[in-house]
Amino acid sequence: MAGQAKKPKWAIERDRARKEAARGQGPTIWLFGLHAVRDALINPRRVRHRLIVTPNAATRLAEAIEASGIEPETADPRRFPAPLDPQSVHQGAALEAQPLDWGGLSELAQPRPGAPPPLLVLLDRVTDPHNVGAILRSAEVFGARAVVAPRHHSAPETGALAKAASGALERQPYLKVRNLGDAMQDLAALGYALIGLDGAAETDLADALVTAAEQPIALVLGAEGPGLRPRTRDCCTALARITPAAGFGSLNVSNAAAVALFAARNRA
Repeated sequence: MAGQAKKPKWAIERDRARKEAARGQGPTIWLFGLHAVRDALINPRRVRHRLIVTPNAATRLAEAIEASGIEPETADPRRFPAPLDPQSVHQGAALEAQPLDWGGLSELAQPRPGAPPPLLVLLDRVTDPHNVGAILRSAEVFGARAVVAPRHHSAPETGALAKAASGALERQPYLKVRNLGDAMQDLAALGYALIGLDGAAETDLADALVTAAEQPIALVLGAEGPGLRPRTRDCCTALARITPAAGFGSLNVSNAAAVALFAARNRA
């Protein structure tokens, strides 16, 4: 008699998510890597469930583990039991946790009396977790309020994204909205200048930022290759390019975001 076929990984994850949702907990994620796990352990916003560490990682994370109050499971590095992709560079540390809840966009985006005009980053179908992780790092460095993406066709909050963000995921809000175009219209109603990055635009980014004067700014970036979708472009108040010094003008989306954030923070 033939044995029962093993369920594919996606089916196992689907069944697990259904069971967690039935318990009212919602799906969890596994964070991995020393930096990502350390920052999640000391983040009071992060709901944590299970920590697996090797003896060496436990020593290196001792202060964060003590501060979190979680009881770690010590594992043999040759038989690390966390359900991670085999290619994951976990450095002997993995944490099962709930995704972060940063609240709604309208609350985070609201201009505050006496504070500098807020700065946001909007991502239109940027799905690579390494790019999004790098953008979160830049957004945190340059003082953005949040990085915003649509719920579908965007990089989910995963261990790979958290590791690429190197701690920024615990500090920089990464918000998902139902519809990016609708969110852009809401931001326009709050007085935001919505500047879409487009290599073919006629306006230089520096000029677009000067035109925005003292307005709050949302920098809108599309996926590499397709760029901004038609409705996203239509919802922008301006399209601008990062003008290269010579003939070569290609930046990936995370580098373009870093340059644009720096320019926006230091606009005249």
